[in-house]
Parts: sequence; structure tokens; C-alpha cells
Amino acid sequence: MVKNYMEDVVDELLPEMLTAHSEVCSCNRCLADMKAYALNHLKPAYFVMHKGFLYGKVDEAKMKAKADVISAIEKAIKLVSKNPGH
Repeated sequence: MVKNYMEDVVDELLPEMLTAHSEVCSCNRCLADMKAYALNHLKPAYFVMHKGFLYGKVDEAKMKAKADVISAIEKAIKLVSKNPGH
């Protein structure tokens, strides 16, 4: 199975970052819009999964990508808060 690890990183960081933006809607539609926007603005990082474990340099990829992910999520939060999809 092939997995885009960036999706896991966005799933991990988005809720954390939203805690600093209590005024932003966090309904399922707005969360999905933020996630989609962030992922569309990030370079994918695909890894092969075997028996539930990711092979590859997952920790290294996460550290390198974290700044880019934070930036993409911040932009997504600002955009969706100005134009909620619900």
C-alpha cells in the first residue's frame, strides 16, 4: 500500500493550530476545506506501507516538511475563515 505521509502530518498539526484560532469554524466541511487546501499546496511524500508500518525516512520527512506544512495550514485557516464553505 502506498500512502501520502503529508496527509498524516496535516491531520496531526491542523487541530493543534486551530486551538490558536478559536474564532474559526471547525465544522467537518471547513476542516475538510482547510485540509484539502493545505495538501494541494504541499509536495506529496509517498511511502510504502507494510503491515501498518511506513518504510522510508518518515521522521526525517516530517521534520523537513513541518515548516512547509505549518505555513500551508496557516494559509488554509485564513482563507477558509474568510470564505467558509458551509
